Amino acid sequence: MSHTDVSSVTLTATGTVHTGLTRIRGIYFVSSGSAGSITIKDGGASGTTKILMATPAAVGSDNMLMPSNGVLFRTDAHVTLSNVTSATFIHG
Repeated sequence: MSHTDVSSVTLTATGTVHTGLTRIRGIYFVSSGSAGSITIKDGGASGTTKILMATPAAVGSDNMLMPSNGVLFRTDAHVTLSNVTSATFIHG
């Protein structure tokens, strides 16, 4: 069985989690009080949407763990945050 080191990165605005091959394995986010979303694309801001997650219209935090080996991103994992205070991504 092959294992990969995992890392984390926290974003407070739209940006890139990782450039190059990676797998998103989990997300922890803090919502701002208005309904929002977290969109993660492979291939930059105009790439293919791989994860689209709605966030609640309430101040609070939650997390999402990806099944199995996570979601594969071949070129980069670009995130757009909408009405999200911050989001931490576990990847590797």
